[in-house]
Amino acid sequence: MELNQFQRIHTLPLEQDVFDDIAHFPECGGIGVFIGTVRNHHLGRDVDALQYTSYTPIAEKMIRQIEIEVSEKYAVPYVRVIHRIGRLEVGEKAIIAMAYAAHRREAFQACEEAVERVKHEVPIWKEEFYRDGTHQYVAGCCIRKDDSSHMHR
Repeated sequence: MELNQFQRIHTLPLEQDVFDDIAHFPECGGIGVFIGTVRNHHLGRDVDALQYTSYTPIAEKMIRQIEIEVSEKYAVPYVRVIHRIGRLEVGEKAIIAMAYAAHRREAFQACEEAVERVKHEVPIWKEEFYRDGTHQYVAGCCIRKDDSSHMHR
């Protein structure tokens, strides 16, 4: 069986149809899925949109390595993550992670760890644009630029 080949960093809206079907993994009974969307607030501020940027060649490589490491750690045969870059409006999908495992616990754990690692390790930066016209980079995303000296109008 040959698995789908696809980019992990996307500039167009994310869809789950890029992932391989669980039917290719008859030993798996659990699917862990996480879909992260743009919300309209952060730390009490009204958010209009996000801008994700990345160093794509390294981000691609790092996401694939995280998938391998998480798959091995939880002994699950399938872990995949895709992440969107560019400007995203409220409600748009920013990240989708999927893990297939024999049981739900491992599928959920693998999916969660993959998302956390991508969020904190991969060179993808999130900048929030606020309703008051200001914007800033967000804490927790790869390289932090979230103190007040980085606020812009």
